[in-house]
Amino acid sequence: MPRMKAIQVNEFGEPEVLEPVEVERPSPGEGEVLVEIESAGVNYADTMRRRNQYVEPQELPFTPGSEIAGAVAEVGNGVEDVNIGDRVVTLLGTGGYAAYAVAPAQNLIPIPDGMDFDEAAAVPLQGLTAYHVLETSGQLEAGESVLVHAAAGGVGYLSVQMAKLMGASPLIATASTREKLDLAKNLGADALINYTEENWPEQVREATDGNGADVILEMVGGDFPQKNLQCLNVFGRMVVFGAASGDRGSLVPAELMKKNHSIVGFYLPNIMARPELFAPSLERILGWISSGDLKLNIGARYPLEQASEAHDALEGRETTGKIILNP
Repeated sequence: MPRMKAIQVNEFGEPEVLEPVEVERPSPGEGEVLVEIESAGVNYADTMRRRNQYVEPQELPFTPGSEIAGAVAEVGNGVEDVNIGDRVVTLLGTGGYAAYAVAPAQNLIPIPDGMDFDEAAAVPLQGLTAYHVLETSGQLEAGESVLVHAAAGGVGYLSVQMAKLMGASPLIATASTREKLDLAKNLGADALINYTEENWPEQVREATDGNGADVILEMVGGDFPQKNLQCLNVFGRMVVFGAASGDRGSLVPAELMKKNHSIVGFYLPNIMARPELFAPSLERILGWISSGDLKLNIGARYPLEQASEAHDALEGRETTGKIILNP
């Protein structure tokens, strides 16, 4: 049987558990295609799976990676309107840190002309997350204020731009350094706050005339959820879509009553299970990119064999924008 290179996790732990290996190349089943991967996105979800701290328990061994772009290499039975050689991008559960991966044909999105594989791989997970935490879970309306944490990161970088496209005002961005805050300003942020400063919730209130933000995107964890509530407007929505600090934090539900606060959870696989939400939104995002309204930022590229170094960089906050692995 043909073999391929991949990254495998045989025990949970730090980045060094990401092992380059050779494994049997998979074959597509009914309704599936085999994609020869040119680019794979690196995400915080991958690091959480590596530690077995993801939303769902992770079985061993496994190959991380949910975000891939490449060319169709083989078509399974029952697949129509997909041809060998088609340039596609899609999301998987796992299996993306490899030379090949099997994917459901119904979840493939054609890569627009003029977009390369690295750019395409930078879109699905973080792009769909940014879009739906604002549009679907956050129910953002034009003229409402938005607070985006870690605005120079993968999701943050896209969230700032999408919030502006959706009419957010004012748009408040937080980051940990002046360089990252300057990047957020160039993307359209109206107010810039260093979240390492203890009084950042007060700064959010000042930026919103004392009201607080209408929508807050929360993916840090630790004490951030509690502090977010200190600067969330009446009838405001805090959308929780991660815990990058590794600490899920805690809240007292009764505290939500006084200002009619809402806390909304977001989990992308539930969007993937709803084709009417998944496909149109990804096509809209790709359209924004093609038109130049939405800019991508490839922060770093690593060979597949250096997946552990890529995870080190991501968790060490050493990069801005998207990290890509190239098999």
